[in-house]
Amino acid sequence: MLAIDARDVTKTFRSGWLRRRETPALRGVSLAVPRGAIFGLLGPNGAGKTTFLSILATLLTPDGGSVCVLGHDVVREAGALRRRLNMASGRPSFLWSLRVGEILAFYGRLYGLAGAPLRRRIDELIELAELGPHRRVPYSELSTGLKQRVALAKSLVNDPELLFLDEPTLGLDPDVSVRVRQHIAELRRERAMTIVLTTHNMREAEELCDEIAFIKEGRILARGTSGELKRQIGLGEVIALRLDPADVPWLAEAPGVLRCVTVGGFTECTVDAAEKRLPELLRALHAEGVVVRHVQVREPELEEVFVELAR
Repeated sequence: MLAIDARDVTKTFRSGWLRRRETPALRGVSLAVPRGAIFGLLGPNGAGKTTFLSILATLLTPDGGSVCVLGHDVVREAGALRRRLNMASGRPSFLWSLRVGEILAFYGRLYGLAGAPLRRRIDELIELAELGPHRRVPYSELSTGLKQRVALAKSLVNDPELLFLDEPTLGLDPDVSVRVRQHIAELRRERAMTIVLTTHNMREAEELCDEIAFIKEGRILARGTSGELKRQIGLGEVIALRLDPADVPWLAEAPGVLRCVTVGGFTECTVDAAEKRLPELLRALHAEGVVVRHVQVREPELEEVFVELAR
């Protein structure tokens, strides 16, 4: 069963009176996300990611197409749907004078919690987001990272079936980012929660996401697992060589070598097929008297796929 079934979704923003200006944000986006999956939506700034998430979360109305989330139409049945989902933004904004505990209590009441159940839920969320020392601190005095953790805690107040995370680790320290990613994985594993996230952190996407879709200029360009995307784009494989001498300029012109760069003392050759080209390169290097100290073969990074698609 699908958590999200979006078909040919369009959205255009209009501004101005005398000179009417139209900015297409989504141009026929179709996406199906199974229940219980962690799905990544990647793309450059302005690609349409946040607009699409806002439509899925019933915060915006699409101009065209159809969107069904958890079995509900996002336009006709938005009220029934909202209690079953939640969202956290990487750029959160709450009333500046409220304390952390008060923010969570406010949103808990919006979802019908009160009394002892509300107090227990606030305690759970504050412990989960490691906000204990900041419980009584006004929102305006929190750092960027702490504000992000408040947003994440708020997004879990109703124990949603579907969670939208827009840049969930933006502004967090590396150690906190690791714990947040671990908790995201636990939400899916322990509660079968469906999670859709956007991120510019390619390591985060590879670590968390079952599938990834790349969006650019309001269109889905590619979709699949991390490995499938790398094969779809056809970036080849990377052979990393530590050489003595290190400078071997003719490698860039060798048969099957697509590009050649030096990174951290390694010469990295992207080739069309490593199984075929590695023996050829090793023989050629040996013939030229170049000593190969170390060899690594790897797939291209997801970041390289992102750069290729974002061009």
